[in-house]
Order: sequence, then structure tokens, then C-alpha cells
Amino acid sequence: MSTLEQETKKMKERKKLLVFIYVLIFLFQVVNPTNSERPWPQAKAKSKHFVLVHGACHGAWSWYRVVPLLRSLGHTVTALDLAASGIDPRQLNDIPSVSDYIGPLSDFMAALPRHQKVVLVGHSLGGWALSRAMERFSEKISVAIFVTAGTPGPTLNISTLEQEWIKRFGPQLDNHYTYGDGPNKPPTALLLGPLFLAARLYQLSPIEDLTLATTLLRPRRLYSDKDLSKELMLTNENMVRLTEFLSWLVKINC
Repeated sequence: MSTLEQETKKMKERKKLLVFIYVLIFLFQVVNPTNSERPWPQAKAKSKHFVLVHGACHGAWSWYRVVPLLRSLGHTVTALDLAASGIDPRQLNDIPSVSDYIGPLSDFMAALPRHQKVVLVGHSLGGWALSRAMERFSEKISVAIFVTAGTPGPTLNISTLEQEWIKRFGPQLDNHYTYGDGPNKPPTALLLGPLFLAARLYQLSPIEDLTLATTLLRPRRLYSDKDLSKELMLTNENMVRLTEFLSWLVKINC
């Protein structure tokens, strides 16, 4: 690759990073509104409770930069480990269904008092957990933020999103697949490799973050299309709710 091509690539990456930062700034404005006359229900206090859900193979540790920033602004922050992730003691064989995998978020939401609302933030695979929580606990969620996260819908199932993910990320490089049901069966687990992390996920991050990830990553269980489509389908009813909320956002910010 020539020097010019390398510089062009770097400029494109910087632009993507800037767009991401602008989106985060916008979301913080939504979460901390100042106009009391806006029609959407507002909490009495400015302080919010953020619940952070990590992506594939990661854990609550992946939010270590975000947690202190939010807390320094006076917010309450809970960073969750999904099952068999981070320091959660369960192993892949302990979570045979995707409901088991996202169970920690479901348990957390179920334990919340009815009058409390949280801001859900999910990255990557964490979007699965957010989608399920929105179905079951919509009355306890003030905002759900999908940060480059999978978002299933009535006409877009998880298996389609998975296939598109593989297609867009290109070569799997040193990702390691486990074939627990035999070599002629679909893989049952995936662990992201250091080369893949460096080239596809952490290419804009400090080397320290990449090193941390390669040290703490755990394999993720791969579920069947049947299980994913059954457990993680956003219904038309809640899709209408989401559309109404997005329309409200456009109205107050344009």
C-alpha cells in the first residue's frame, strides 16, 4: 500500500471516529435535556442510571474508560457481565440458549423497582440483550442506545444480522472456532484472535486497550438460527413504540 493510500485510509478512519463522537454527544444531550417543556416524560433529577452491556467475547471491563466519566458527571453506572463473559463464573456449556446468555440483564431489569428507569447502552452483541429487555421491561427503560450494535426487528432476524456481520468484516484472520458437536456440524463457539482485534476492532485504539482485550477476552457461544430467531425477535408492537420515540427525537432537535 502506497503512502498516499495509507494517509487516505487514516483520514477515513478519523472521519468515522469523529462521527461516532458526534453521535455520543447527541445522545448525552438527549439523556440530559434542559428544556422542561419537551413533551417526552422527564425524570425529576438530572442524574441517570446507565446500564452498560458489552459486546461479543468481551465483558464489563470493556467499559472501564466510560464508567468513571459518567460517574464524574453524577450518574449511576452499572456495567454488567453477560453469562460466561468477563468474570461471570459460568462456562459455555452452562448457557445452552441465548436466553441464558443474556439472562444477567433480564435478571437485573426484573429486580429494578417499578418506578425506576434506566438508560440501556449496548455494544455489538449487547444489542441482542437490549432488544430483549425492550420487549419485556419497556416501562423501566427511558432510553436504549445501540452503539454499533445488532438490532433485530420484525422483518430482520438475528441470523441475517450474523451473516451480514461475517460478510462485512471479511477474512476471519486468526479467529478461533470450536466445533463441539463434531467437525461436520456448525461451530459452537468463537474466540476473537489478536490479529482480528488489531485489524478490525481496535485499529483506532491505544495499544494498551488492545493488550487488555487480548488478555481478558473469552469465547462466545454460537447459537442456532432457530434459537436466535425464537428468542430475539422484536415484535411489531414494540417496533411502533421505537418509531414514535425516534419521531419525537427528530421533532425536538430539528
